[in-house]
Amino acid sequence: MLKLCDFGSAKKLSPSEANVAYICSRHYRAPELIFGATHYDCAIDVWSVGCVIAEMVLGEPIFCGESALDQLAEIIKVLGTPTQAQILQMNNNSEEVKLPKIKAKPWNKVLKNGEPLLLDLLSKVLIYNPKERLKPIEAIAHPYFDDLRQQSFQNQECKIPDLFNFTSDELKDMKPSVIDGLTPAWKKASSNSN
Repeated sequence: MLKLCDFGSAKKLSPSEANVAYICSRHYRAPELIFGATHYDCAIDVWSVGCVIAEMVLGEPIFCGESALDQLAEIIKVLGTPTQAQILQMNNNSEEVKLPKIKAKPWNKVLKNGEPLLLDLLSKVLIYNPKERLKPIEAIAHPYFDDLRQQSFQNQECKIPDLFNFTSDELKDMKPSVIDGLTPAWKKASSNSN
């Protein structure tokens, strides 16, 4: 069971409103926050969820820095050194930063026990450019979560909430292929028969 807590800094993000860069527990902090970004969106939360998923496999935080600078060093050890263009994608107000040149590690070396679909998911959420990270609903549609879409999963004795009840607002601006991948055929068929 996963329990999420500590929503003390939770707020509705507005693109026109600046936010604080010093937010989120360090081990789950997105790199754009370390680079001082004050205009961000839920991509910082997608990063955090990716860190939690990796931690569930590793049994410890994937990026375990003791300070903001050390946290960035831990991220670089896995993702490699960000280019200046990537730094500007994280925070377009960043000044040029000199960082040691380190190559990215392949995900199968980072999470040796990780199954290929998990590694693919993490490679799409734990990336420097926040605009290229999967959107939350795209992450849910990822094939890694296909087991949740099996009717046999829904028929288990434990109480599972309806995972496929999306509002039109949640689906707006989504590619039809993503929307189609969210809801399994058996659920669509039962919805159409009602």
